[in-house]
Amino acid sequence: MSDDPRTETDAPAPTPEGSGAAAATDAAPGDTPPTALSPAAERFRSCRWHTTPDGGSVSYCAHRDVQPFAGTSGFNPEAWCPDCKFFKARRAPRKRPDQDWQG
Repeated sequence: MSDDPRTETDAPAPTPEGSGAAAATDAAPGDTPPTALSPAAERFRSCRWHTTPDGGSVSYCAHRDVQPFAGTSGFNPEAWCPDCKFFKARRAPRKRPDQDWQG
């Protein structure tokens, strides 16, 4: 028997490998924050064609003219986004005014 007064229910649950939970708690107080995104990456993130597949972590451009060339893996915004002619900024949907429609 160990000298630890905690029971098994008091012990923290183990985290699965690669879950990211351990990485968040292991950060030292002096670590620097992540670097800022490049202007091309910021533009890509704000574009309406920016897509992340379900269950995937790699985002890509879903525009029908870009996707055949750029693909869905390894998308490089530096090569496509600085002067993209397909760029469309995402906009929040506007609430329609409450009016009685007489159709």
